[in-house]
Amino acid sequence: MDLDLSEEQEMLRTMAKDFLTKECPKTLVRELEEDEKGYSPDLWRKMAELGWMGLVLPEEYSGMGMEYMDLIILLQEMGRNIVPGPFFSTVLLGSMPILWAGTEEQKKDFLSGIAGGESIFTIALYEPNAKYDASGVEIKASAQGDGFVINGSKLFVENAHVADYIICVTRTKEGASSEDGITLFIVDAKSPGIKIEVMPTMADDKLCEVVFDNVSIPRENMLGEMDKGWPIVAKTLEHATMAKCAEMVGGAEAALDMTLDYVKERVQYGRPIGSFQVIQHYCANMWTNVATSRNLLYKVAWDLAEGHPVSKEVSMAKGWINQAYKFVTERAVQCHGAIGLTRDHDIGLYYRRAKAAELAFGDTDFQREMVAQQMGL
Repeated sequence: MDLDLSEEQEMLRTMAKDFLTKECPKTLVRELEEDEKGYSPDLWRKMAELGWMGLVLPEEYSGMGMEYMDLIILLQEMGRNIVPGPFFSTVLLGSMPILWAGTEEQKKDFLSGIAGGESIFTIALYEPNAKYDASGVEIKASAQGDGFVINGSKLFVENAHVADYIICVTRTKEGASSEDGITLFIVDAKSPGIKIEVMPTMADDKLCEVVFDNVSIPRENMLGEMDKGWPIVAKTLEHATMAKCAEMVGGAEAALDMTLDYVKERVQYGRPIGSFQVIQHYCANMWTNVATSRNLLYKVAWDLAEGHPVSKEVSMAKGWINQAYKFVTERAVQCHGAIGLTRDHDIGLYYRRAKAAELAFGDTDFQREMVAQQMGL
């Protein structure tokens, strides 16, 4: 197993870094935090022209046919620049489930639109019960005529307010286990009966409450088999979790680089603060956390891409990187002193996103419980 980047991956990283540095400065990130949409249509169009939305989609669906590890490299650079917008929800949570479980007609209908930047997708999974696993899926989809009717509410739905389609995870029957009886539907976000409201969050990211009130869905919009949708969700969550880890590692790398530059330049008591032992130890621990997180990310993501069973390893990675990203950004704020506590300084952007990213796809306590279960405890 070789975890070094290939020449093509190095080129992708360099291209992404140069593009995002120019097209997504922190001034734009701050503007988009206050923007109602939360993303820049102009930046979205330029990303689509680079082929990023279809990076891992087959060429027959207008994609670039690249590998999952290439997507990890791209998301690492996006995390380094904390790029706002619906890229993650569209590519990881929208296109991949359709690619894995969709009919040929669904793939032709939806994947080319995603690859071209014409369609924005998201997935509606979590509910007010705040459970991360299948037992938390309570929203009902009831058969009615030639289709189904969905009733219930979902929380923390990424970018639902700008989405064209929502993949809704529903319960269509009570099975012997919580995983049995779950069915996925591709729902037009503008369907009658859907109410979407953006929720206030610490990171000013666009997480939404979506209420379904007698929303009619045609049977052909079912994604995968009836009552057997949880394996699709589980596979999606594993890939999305590692993708989120890539974003987090990129953010931690940026926070470390910013801090090292600052402590070398900031003079106190006649010398750079980086010459004081306590700051040196802070930075050494930050570097260790970043390097360990990056190695863990590449190892587990590679195993996942190769099709190896890695449920425990994914939880290990997310649990560790949750803590590492928070540690790095907390120490970064401390090293920056009072200016690090202001919303005007860039380091605060990373600190707030580190806190928010921990909750995505399972917080640290949840991941520890998953690892313990895999250990037979």
